[in-house]
Amino acid sequence: MMRYNMKKFQLLFVLVCALTSVQAQVKKWSLQECIAYAEKNNLSIAQFELDYEQSLIEKSDAIGRLLPNLSGSMSASGNTGLALDPTTNTLVSSTIFSGSGNLGSSLTVFDGLRNVYRLQRAEMSRLAATYNLDNLKDNIRLNIVNAYLQVVSAKETLKTIEAQKTVTQKDLERATVLQSSGVIPQGDVVELEATLAGQQQQLVETQNRVIMGRITLAQLLQIRDYVNFDLVDGDIPIPVSDIANNDPKVIFEKAMSFRGDIKLAETNVDIAKKDLQIAKGSKYPTVGMFVNYNTRYSDQNYDRLTGQLIGFQEQLWTNDGISYGAQMNIPIFNGNSLNNAIKRSKIQLERSQLQYAQQTLDLEANVNQAYADVEGTFNAYQASLKTLEARTLSLRYARERFEVGMMNAFEYSQAQSRLDAAQASMIQSKYNYIFRLKVLEYFFGVRLEA
Repeated sequence: MMRYNMKKFQLLFVLVCALTSVQAQVKKWSLQECIAYAEKNNLSIAQFELDYEQSLIEKSDAIGRLLPNLSGSMSASGNTGLALDPTTNTLVSSTIFSGSGNLGSSLTVFDGLRNVYRLQRAEMSRLAATYNLDNLKDNIRLNIVNAYLQVVSAKETLKTIEAQKTVTQKDLERATVLQSSGVIPQGDVVELEATLAGQQQQLVETQNRVIMGRITLAQLLQIRDYVNFDLVDGDIPIPVSDIANNDPKVIFEKAMSFRGDIKLAETNVDIAKKDLQIAKGSKYPTVGMFVNYNTRYSDQNYDRLTGQLIGFQEQLWTNDGISYGAQMNIPIFNGNSLNNAIKRSKIQLERSQLQYAQQTLDLEANVNQAYADVEGTFNAYQASLKTLEARTLSLRYARERFEVGMMNAFEYSQAQSRLDAAQASMIQSKYNYIFRLKVLEYFFGVRLEA
């Protein structure tokens, strides 16, 4: 029997050590770490970064259209029998080996400035990709802050419930002793047992809130190891901020100067203007210049005086030639395709302008809503503090009366429940206010951190 108990103890010790080791491996994440990790590893951000790289390639293409092109070609052939000597332009009956080379260059001199507009458009597309990426990062930061605060709020509520459960457990133990002595009825003990059971239920529900909140945050971070993901312990104090001292119009004007979604909408208007200029440029003639250099060789090219085969290098110099010139293409009629392209560009420009106007209105509404939310949540938090203070005093008074038999357990448990609700409301109001404060700071350009 002793040996069995010893083995059981050893096994229990190993399990405890293993659990301790696992717990020690759990990383505690701060809000700054969560934001930094998301910016580095988020798949959506990675995709938008690829869009930015693509815009750089498009800009390089636009630059290339302004530069002259250069191409070369070489050919070699052999003919047996009656054939035309490409060098002498005479018919000969033999085996002929010949070769030729060509080097050419062309440059578009004028195309209605379309290539210039394309380069300008490419730069605007690069800026649009930057603004789009910045806007995505801002939204991800905001979502992470919200999810993070939800977990911290649930954890703080959990600590409060655990402390309340401990107090109720002590009250139950004291009431059990009093009941056994005949001081209080059995119903009071039952009532306290019911209160303790209700607190246990709240504890389980809040624990589930913590777990689900951690999973939600881990999903935002795109972390698959939910088990070993947790946040740093401790609550978050209300930050010192004077953002609410600014007029909503000032915050709106500040947001207009840097917000990625506004800059993106503004840049899209500029891109649409360039597209219209490119479309109009298609109606102008295209003027280009070209120059070509060519030479040739044949093993049938002999010197008439000496009868000797003219050497390879000498033939390349004597048989070469240069051609050059200019050309113009004039669009005359193309089935109204150019006119329709211009009309479509005008419609797209108008649509972009309307989208910019809508983005501006949405931003103004969001700023005013955020400002009102800060004021409302602050007042709610202040009211919750007063309520909590009053409920704490009420429970203290109720406990004193209950301990001397002047209050039954039902009335006492009701006072306890009202305090529990006040504490939960205070915690929720606190973190709701913190988040709304960060949203308003977000519109003012303050970086989202703890």
